[in-house]
Amino acid sequence: MADEARPYPADKLCPCQHGETYANCCGQIINGATAAPTAVQLMRSRYTAFAVGAVDYLLTSWHPRTRPDVLELDPEQTWRRLEIIRTDKGGPFDKDGIVEFRAHYRHSGERGSLHEVSRFVREQGRWLYVDGQILP
Repeated sequence: MADEARPYPADKLCPCQHGETYANCCGQIINGATAAPTAVQLMRSRYTAFAVGAVDYLLTSWHPRTRPDVLELDPEQTWRRLEIIRTDKGGPFDKDGIVEFRAHYRHSGERGSLHEVSRFVREQGRWLYVDGQILP
């Protein structure tokens, strides 16, 4: 998959902080070598894609019904940490799932976080992000 992701070292810990190297974690999902087996792993890979600038992957992992035509990432925003708060369904045999998360970032030197409850569906064996409700 052609992508404009910023180079990220394969042997560095994955930005999703799951404890694996990028190559053994989200990197293989983002580069298309494997599919995310669960909704939470898709969420982790999408967070990582935001962190490394993998716009193509973000768009292809977004459900076509809700996907934007264009996605531009803010180069001033750096993603620092992901917290998975809860999941509901989203396993390898489910058709849908929910992941609540908080993603911490820095923007122009200021700290912030995005708290969202995201909806996912599994179609033709692939998990896709549908949409999310942003919480305060």
